[in-house]
Amino acid sequence: MRTSSRAGAGRFALVCTAALAAAALTACGAGGSSTGGPSGAASSPATASPASASSGPASSAPATTSPQAPASGTTAPPVAAGEPAPAGFAATSVTFVSTDEAFVLGTAPCTQAMCTSIVRTLDRGASWTGMPAPAVPLGDPYANSDQPGVWGIRFADPEHGFVFGNGLWETINGGQTWMAVAAPGGSIVDLEVIDNQVLALTDVCTAQSGCAQPETLDRRALWGGPWSVVTQVSDARVIATQARVAALLDGSSVVVTGDGGLTFAAHATPCDSLGTAGTAVAVTGPDSLALLCAGGAAMGSVQKTVYVSDNLGATWSKAGSPPFGGDPWGISAGTAVQQVVAAASGASWLYYSADGGARWSIAYKAGDGGTGFNDLGFTTTTDGVAVHGPVYNDGNPYGMPGQLLLTSDGGQSWTTVQF
Repeated sequence: MRTSSRAGAGRFALVCTAALAAAALTACGAGGSSTGGPSGAASSPATASPASASSGPASSAPATTSPQAPASGTTAPPVAAGEPAPAGFAATSVTFVSTDEAFVLGTAPCTQAMCTSIVRTLDRGASWTGMPAPAVPLGDPYANSDQPGVWGIRFADPEHGFVFGNGLWETINGGQTWMAVAAPGGSIVDLEVIDNQVLALTDVCTAQSGCAQPETLDRRALWGGPWSVVTQVSDARVIATQARVAALLDGSSVVVTGDGGLTFAAHATPCDSLGTAGTAVAVTGPDSLALLCAGGAAMGSVQKTVYVSDNLGATWSKAGSPPFGGDPWGISAGTAVQQVVAAASGASWLYYSADGGARWSIAYKAGDGGTGFNDLGFTTTTDGVAVHGPVYNDGNPYGMPGQLLLTSDGGQSWTTVQF
């Protein structure tokens, strides 16, 4: 389960032409790779008592339900899994399928360049092995590009997973092979698997016109079938999930579903009424949410307020205010009591509360110029993860840290994992 964030509301802040180095286990593809982007264009994405779900048109291209034999040009060159993780690997996105097993998408050196790469751990980061990856370059979801690129990875279980970006790639054999499958259209900003449904938050981004509003929340059955529109939302960047509940912001409201998007409810948030903006939402339990509102920015300091709900957003109460330092980036929590807020501007911070958001302390700080975070979330009530300084470009030209951070005490302390 995952409860936060790719780039919060407003992220503040590959192609290899060489042959694959056998020891590196990285995927190298050509710039004109036929792995391609999504089929068709789409807009972009979002129980207590669920309302009827609005159903949109299905994608014209059927989803592939059994990606066991990848077609030519739809997968990375065949490489053997199980070798050591490639030297110099830097992380972009992470997905845990148990307390100990995780897959990380990132980049690592090829013979002459950096390439999209995947590594896997079975012992919570104590050791890593390389895995095949789709032959698609790393990309930035907010770079306004319609070129093929990937920036996220999610697994439903140890065998069935997805890599997403400007297109969608699927595996049902633990990442041994990947196949390009039908996507809902546009750029997939975030993707989560819940209740045997795949939820995708999509946006239409081009180099000419930027990213359009609104966004679209789409869904499809885990094992294949057409995509359907759940609802349209605005200013959403993350699908938060936990305890069979998914939630995301929609301007001054929060959209919540308890059945994988088959039905949903929308509730107003208190952010707008106070002259602040909703930044992120976290699912903290089967009936509870935490909401991060922000406003009054000045010189890298932003007023932040956390609200909590014990009825999935029907009503809210003010919990407290995290420190001013940094532009708000995201919020996550393993329980309603222990909460983590991420911020970045000049530095990158993880703020921690042990009392439901009333009082806050600094749990992690990096003087990194504000590289920020990705995939902040919890896999149990105490085990959490975040990618510090995610890498969104092949070759890591901006020198991003690409580090994996883990917590085992609900977010009170964080350690850096070595790949």
